Amino acid sequence: MQVGTHQYQCDLLIVGGGINGAGIARDAAGRGLSVILCEKDDLAAHTSSASSKLIHGGLRYLEYYEFSLVRKALIEREDLLRIAPHLISPLRFVMPRTPGLRPGWLLRAGLFIYDHLAERQLLPGTQSISFNQHVSGACLQPNLKKGFLYSDAWVDDARLVVLNALDAQERGAKILTRTECTHLTQDNGRWKLQLRRKTAQGTQQINVDAACVVNATGAWAAQIQHQSDPAMPAKKLRLIKGSHIVVRKLFDHDHAYIFQHADGRIVFAIPYESEFTLIGTTDFEYQGNLDSLQISEQEIAYLCGLSNQYFLQQISAADVLHSYSGVRPLVDDGHADAKSITRDYRLDWVQEGAPILHVFGGKITTYRRLAEDAMQKIAPYFNKDTSSWTKTVCLPGGDVFSAHVDNQNVEHLPQFVQRCQQQYDWLSSATVRRMAHAYGSRLHKLLADCTKEADMGEQILNGLYAVEVRYLLDVEFAASAHDILWRRSKLGLHLPASAESILDEWIARHSTRSALSADITFDIPNH
Repeated sequence: MQVGTHQYQCDLLIVGGGINGAGIARDAAGRGLSVILCEKDDLAAHTSSASSKLIHGGLRYLEYYEFSLVRKALIEREDLLRIAPHLISPLRFVMPRTPGLRPGWLLRAGLFIYDHLAERQLLPGTQSISFNQHVSGACLQPNLKKGFLYSDAWVDDARLVVLNALDAQERGAKILTRTECTHLTQDNGRWKLQLRRKTAQGTQQINVDAACVVNATGAWAAQIQHQSDPAMPAKKLRLIKGSHIVVRKLFDHDHAYIFQHADGRIVFAIPYESEFTLIGTTDFEYQGNLDSLQISEQEIAYLCGLSNQYFLQQISAADVLHSYSGVRPLVDDGHADAKSITRDYRLDWVQEGAPILHVFGGKITTYRRLAEDAMQKIAPYFNKDTSSWTKTVCLPGGDVFSAHVDNQNVEHLPQFVQRCQQQYDWLSSATVRRMAHAYGSRLHKLLADCTKEADMGEQILNGLYAVEVRYLLDVEFAASAHDILWRRSKLGLHLPASAESILDEWIARHSTRSALSADITFDIPNH
């Protein structure tokens, strides 16, 4: 049932609520543009929540001489640590030297380049280790004697998307989830778009008159490109499926592992959510339904088999507690092998008639730089400043120690978490630690009216209280239990299978406003 039609004008309409769309929305709104972002599902519902959860330079890309991409990513690695220290944490990686695979001298040379390709202030450099003398060796197969220790960073990928969208909204952007772009056409040098928004009461039609469009739809980008200009051949993208598995933790320390495979791929084993190990990713061509991705038996066997080559504790499909899959839309650069296709992005800026920017490829580590590059093309069209600003302003909650973007927020995060645990000592230390990392300094806003556990409202599920659920529904664009348990948090891993239905029932009974049910009440300036 259709429940209303709305008419709006804006400078920039962004289609796609993944990390690239949210990053561009933040950057554009901060430059004074009126921005609408529409996403047909939840924010980060697809590829942007299906990553390996790493902010990294991409060590293996050095083999393909992608020095520019690796340098760009290494620079971004520390910039992102500074603007989101609560979401992004330094992580040390163990790389075993494996007989018969890449020789030690080659690994050492690659890691030397990795350490020196960009300036490092926050992360320690590489060191050689012997597994009989290092904590990381106890869980490994006895044939593995030596290895290397190097640095990258871990990220809560879905929350990174949400906080970019939240910052964009606080700067004036309008974020519309569950809103699909069904039609776009040019008219007198502007874009006319039809959006269809799902609500609890039915569907709303939204007609938007936009000066410029950004196509940041990831795996769907070639389809949107063709829709915007049917006369132009659609861009050829290689859709590469990457899957991960989660098992009970295979080691008791806080380092991660990077394992080589005889086929040339590498796979990570990462400490995850305190109790688990995350293993991934695969690299397979994909041509199926983009809305119903699932890990295959072949991928599970591949990841379990590689894990068993390195770890003493053996795993099988029966040990997989959770899995997820995503599709990386990579620009076809002529390489036949999926693992060798460039992970760099491409921006196609089309100015014939109404301007539109098509975003192809990219990786989560370089999203902020991609947004800057996008605005280098878009901002002059609106006579806006093209200078960078996003690396000097914290994402919401990132100012945990200092209001300025500097190393202190990274270096003093443990003290921030400890102070929160002392201030909110009426909550379990584990709950406060989780919330401090999720919300950073915004935790104090979330708990502003709480001085005891009873003030948190009902404990709907273990460690999840009504005050937090209401915050996620009203502030962070969540609309369902799945949004909350798997993207705004990872509590779904720790709770029974019935948790989603319990939380959905609570939302249905208690929520008066959410991203799914709310009507549109904002004003967008006409231009």
